Amino acid sequence: MRSLLLLTFANVKTFTRDRAALFWTLAFPLIFVVLFGSIFTGGQSRRDIGWADLDQSPASADLRAAFVAVPNVNLTEGSESALQAKMRSGGLYAVIVVPKGYGNALATGHGGDAARLVVYTDPTQQAQTASAIQLVQGVLAGVNQRISGQPPLVGFATQSIQTQNLSFISYLVPSILGMALMQLGLFSAIPLVADREKLILKRLSATPLRRWQLVGSNVLMRLLIAVVQTVIIIAVGSRLYGVQISGNIVLLAALVVLGSMAFIALGYVIASFARTEEAANGMTSVVQFPLMFLSGTFFPIDEMPDFLKAIARALPLTYLSDALRQVMVDGTPFAPLWVCFAVLGAFLVVCFAIAARFFRWQ
Repeated sequence: MRSLLLLTFANVKTFTRDRAALFWTLAFPLIFVVLFGSIFTGGQSRRDIGWADLDQSPASADLRAAFVAVPNVNLTEGSESALQAKMRSGGLYAVIVVPKGYGNALATGHGGDAARLVVYTDPTQQAQTASAIQLVQGVLAGVNQRISGQPPLVGFATQSIQTQNLSFISYLVPSILGMALMQLGLFSAIPLVADREKLILKRLSATPLRRWQLVGSNVLMRLLIAVVQTVIIIAVGSRLYGVQISGNIVLLAALVVLGSMAFIALGYVIASFARTEEAANGMTSVVQFPLMFLSGTFFPIDEMPDFLKAIARALPLTYLSDALRQVMVDGTPFAPLWVCFAVLGAFLVVCFAIAARFFRWQ
C-alpha cells in the first residue's frame, strides 16, 4: 500500500510540473461552462423577415403592425421574388406573403385561401424554420382572437425556398465531413509531439532524408485518409439516407484538399508550441471543441449571441462546412463560395508560416 501511495504521489508531482497540461486540464471544463452558458442564456437574436403584401389593404396593414410589435422582429418589405432571392443568399430568416383579397376575406368572414398567408422557410436552417412557424402561429392566434364571434379565419401554409427535395440530413452530412477533416488535421499534432519527445524526429532529421520529405509524407498520408473519409461519409449518406450530391465533384475535391491542408497546418502550429504529448492533447481538445460548436455544425450561428457570432465568423471550420454545404447540396450560403475559399487559403498560409518559423525537431 505504501508503494502504491508513493507512486501515486510521484505521478501527481510529475503531472503538476507540466504547467501547460495542468492549465488545459483545469481550464477546459470552466471554458465550456462559460461557453455553453453564453449560448443558452443569451438573449434572442433579431429575426429579419421578408414581408410581401399583395393585398395592400387596411387589414393587411394591421397584420403587419402585429408582426412589427413582436420583440426582435425586423420586417423587410419587397416583392415576393426579390425577398425569396434575398433569403436564398442568407439575408432573411423567413418570407411572409399576404395574398391578394386578404382584407375582403376578413370583412366577409369567408376565410379560405385569401386569408391564408404563405410562409417561405429554408430547410437548411431547422431552428430558424421552427422559430418562424412559432412566431407566425403566435401572431395569427392574436389576430383570430380579435375577430369576435368567428371561427379562426386567418391561417398560413409553409413553402420551401429550395427547389430540390432535401431533408435536414442532407445539410448535416457536409457539416460532419467538415468536422472530420478538421479533426484529421488537428490530431496530427499529437504523434508529432510524441515523436519529438522520444527523439524520433531528431534521429530522422539526421538521416539523408530532407525535412520537406518527412513533412510531405505525413501530409500526404493524411490527405489520403481525408479522401477515404470523404468517400465513406458521402457513401453512407447517399445509401442509407438518400442524400443527393448535386455539386461539382472537382470543386468538392478541391475543398477537401484545401480544408485538410488548412487544418493539418493548424495541427503543426499546435505541435510547434506543445512541449509534451499531454500538453498537445489538451491544446488540441481546447481548439477542437470551440471549432465544432461555434461553426454552425451543431448549433445555428443565427441563434448565438452577437459576440459569439463574431467568433464564428473568424473560425475556419465555419467557412469549410459552409462551402461543403453549398457545393454538395446547394445549401443556403453563410458567405459567398469564393470568400470561403479565400478564408481557407489565407488560414493555410498563415498557419504554415507560423509552423515553419516555430516548429522544433528536438
